[in-house]
Amino acid sequence: MHNSIAGIILAGGRSSRMGQDKPLTPLAGKPMIAHVAERLRPQVTALACSANGDLERLHFLDCPILPDSGATIGEDGPLAGILAGMQWAQETGHSHIVTAPTDAPFLPLDLVARLQSANTQNHAALAISQTGPEPLFVLWPCSALPVMTKRFAQGERGPRALLELISYQRVDFDAPDDGPDPFFNVNRPDDLAAAEYWIKGW
Repeated sequence: MHNSIAGIILAGGRSSRMGQDKPLTPLAGKPMIAHVAERLRPQVTALACSANGDLERLHFLDCPILPDSGATIGEDGPLAGILAGMQWAQETGHSHIVTAPTDAPFLPLDLVARLQSANTQNHAALAISQTGPEPLFVLWPCSALPVMTKRFAQGERGPRALLELISYQRVDFDAPDDGPDPFFNVNRPDDLAAAEYWIKGW
């Protein structure tokens, strides 16, 4: 099963709270999304990024850049990117995807292995951090694509609602003894400053 898991970086948000294009926001000398890719890529056998806007701007990642929606940027939420990733993964022979957002530069280095340990085939596995459910850090079965696509077409935009629909296992992640929270999201300029501090001094 491990050899059929693809990683999908979700990079289709509006970046309104950051005030600039979040995937390309510089963090410790490189785009924030590059930190995510470096941590997720070794855990999977294929990596892609779902995004909107100018896709060319992300080609430096050296992986497929998938358009997540033809609608207004950010309008369809992360679910559009998840579905785009599942479609691509299914077409390339993968049975599951693991998703991670573009603003999580400290994501766990054992994220995929831990989610996979839930031993789920046709259900999802959801990361549970010290602060609660992390609905963008999920192992999704590609077999759920038809029912998820149908609900999306009916207007559903919440990943949590789709998790309930297809059923899922919870996977608990302990808080770190030191260093940054692995699920820390860089949403605002002050978050970016904190991330810079951790990368340089941790």
